[in-house]
Amino acid sequence: MHAPDPNISQSAPKIRQLDEAAVNRIAAGEVVERPASAVKELIENSIDAGASRIDVTVAEGGKRLIRVEDNGCGIPAEDLQLALSRHATSKIDGSDLLNIHTFGFRGEALPSLGAVGRLKINSRVSGADTYALEVQGGHLGTLQPTSGQQGTVVELRDLFFATPARLKFLRTDRAEMQAVTDVVKRLAMAEPYVRFTLTEATDKPRQVLSFLAETGDPMDALAGRLRAVLGREFSENALAIDAEREGLHLSGYAALPTYSRGSAVQQYLFVNGRPVRDKLLIGALRAAYSDFLSRDRHPAAVLFLDCDPQLVDVNVHPAKSEVRFRDPGVARGLIVSGLRHALAEAGHRASTTVSGETLGAFTAPAEGPRIYQMDRPAAHHWGQQPGLAEGTAPFASASARVEELIEDIPTDFPLGAARAQLHENYVVAQTSDGMVIVDQHAAHERLVYERLKRQLAANGIASQALLVPQIVELGNDAARLLEMAEELAELGFVIELFGSGAVAVHETPAILGQIDAEGVIRDLLDDLHALGDSGTLRARIDAILSRVACHGSVRSGRRMSADEMNALLREMEATPHSGQCNHGRPTYVELKLKDIERLFGRT
Repeated sequence: MHAPDPNISQSAPKIRQLDEAAVNRIAAGEVVERPASAVKELIENSIDAGASRIDVTVAEGGKRLIRVEDNGCGIPAEDLQLALSRHATSKIDGSDLLNIHTFGFRGEALPSLGAVGRLKINSRVSGADTYALEVQGGHLGTLQPTSGQQGTVVELRDLFFATPARLKFLRTDRAEMQAVTDVVKRLAMAEPYVRFTLTEATDKPRQVLSFLAETGDPMDALAGRLRAVLGREFSENALAIDAEREGLHLSGYAALPTYSRGSAVQQYLFVNGRPVRDKLLIGALRAAYSDFLSRDRHPAAVLFLDCDPQLVDVNVHPAKSEVRFRDPGVARGLIVSGLRHALAEAGHRASTTVSGETLGAFTAPAEGPRIYQMDRPAAHHWGQQPGLAEGTAPFASASARVEELIEDIPTDFPLGAARAQLHENYVVAQTSDGMVIVDQHAAHERLVYERLKRQLAANGIASQALLVPQIVELGNDAARLLEMAEELAELGFVIELFGSGAVAVHETPAILGQIDAEGVIRDLLDDLHALGDSGTLRARIDAILSRVACHGSVRSGRRMSADEMNALLREMEATPHSGQCNHGRPTYVELKLKDIERLFGRT
C-alpha cells in the first residue's frame, strides 16, 4: 500500500479550469511527439491548401529549426490569429466527423506547435498582401505586414523550449533526421503530383531529398514516384495491384516474394491517401505472403485503400495514424485476395535481385604472373595432353552426358531448354538470350505444393470424427466462434453449441492428424479479436501441405533425364508462384548473355 502523496491535498480536491497555455501544452504532447510529428502536420496542411510545391528545411534533426514552405492557397490575414486557436479549422464544419476528405481536421497542429516552440507564419492569398504572425510558448504576437510569394511559410524554432522536459526524450539529431526523412517519403508517395524537397540546414546546406512532380495517370505517376523514393530495384520487382470489394478499392504496388526484406522497412500503407500504421492492415499484408515467405522475411509493398469516408473512422487518435473500419473483415479480405491474385498472375517470375546477387557472387581468378601461349609446354596443346592419345578430344569422357541433353528443343520458352544437370541438383537451361539455373528440389517442392492445394480446393478437406467430442468452455466468445461454424466445417473442423458458453468439437481436419482442438479454437479466437477474422486453421493446413510437398518432391542428388528436366521447366512456366519455394527462396536464377559476357570481359 502506497503512502499518501504529500503533493495531493487530503481534503476534498478543488476542480479548476486550466488556462489556455496549459491546455495547448497538454494537447501538444499528443499531437507533437517529436520533430517528425511537426513536419508531418505542417506538410499535411500544405497538401490540404492545394500546394504543388512543398519545401522542407530542418536543422539539428528538427530540434532547432523546421521550415515548411508551400505555394498553396494561403491564409487570409484576418484568419491568421484564428488559425492559431485550438479547434479552429477550415477543413470541416463540425457537423459530420466521419465525412472527412482532408488530412487535417482537428485544428490542433498550429496552436500545439506554438505552445511548445517559437512559431512564425508568413502567408499570402492571391491578390492580397503578405502578413506574418508569431507565437512563442503560447503567447501570441501582433499581425505584421511583410513580403513573400503566394502560399505559406511556417517556421518553427527551438521545439519544446517551453517544455524542456520533453527534450530529454528526443533521440540523437541523426535519428530524428531519419524520422523526418521517413515522414517526407511517406507523404511524397501519397501525393505524386506534388514536388517535394528536404534540406538539412548546416554550415553547408545539404539537400536530402528531391522529388519532381510526376505526370500521367495515377498508377503511372505513383510508379514514377516510387522509383524515385524506393529505388529502381523495388520498381523492377513490384506488381501493380488493383482490386475492389464492397465499396473498398485497393491499389498500389507489391514486390515479388523473392524481393523480401529482413524487416518491415518497406511496408507503406495508406487509407484514403493518409499514411497509417494499422495492425489490421499490416496483419493482412503478412497473411497475403504467408504462403511464400519464412517467418524471418517481410514483404515489401506500397498499398492504398480507398473508400467512402463514412466506411472508416480516422478520428481515433490525435496523430491520425490509426483508423477503424466499419467492416474490418472486408478490408482485410480485400488485401489478402488482391495481393494473392497479383502474385498468382506473376506466374514463375522471380525478382531481378536474384540474378544480381548471383553475378555478385562470381569472383575473378586471383591474378598471378602472365603466362603467354608461346611459353606453355608443347605437351599442353590440344590433342597432345598427357594420358591422351594423339587426336583424342580432351573432354571426351564428359561429352556423353552433355550430348544426351542437347536435343532439338527450342530455347524461346521463358525458362529455355535443359542443357545439363550439375551435381545432381541444378538444371542448366539455355534461353534465347541467356541461361537459367534451376534448383530442382526447390522448384519441384513448389509445384507439388500448388498441385496439392488445387486438389484440396477441388475435393474439399476430409475430416476425422472424434470418438468423444471435446468440450471447450469459451464464455461469451462461444457465440462469436459459432458465427464461423460453416466456414470451419469447410476446413474439416466441425463444432456446435454445447450448453451455455461452450462448444463441442466433433470433427477435426484429417490432414492435421491428432491435434489439441482446444488450443486451435483459442488461436482462432485470438485471430478474431485481433484481426476480425481468422486464418489460423487454414495456415495450419497449408503448413501440413507444405511439409508433404517437401517430402514428395524430387530430392537433391537424383539424376534426371533430359525429358524430366524439360518437363519440370514447362510446369514451372505454367504454375503460379513457381519462382520461389515454399520458404520464399528463389527456385531459379536467370543470367542474361550480356551479363555472362561481361564476366569474361567480352564487352
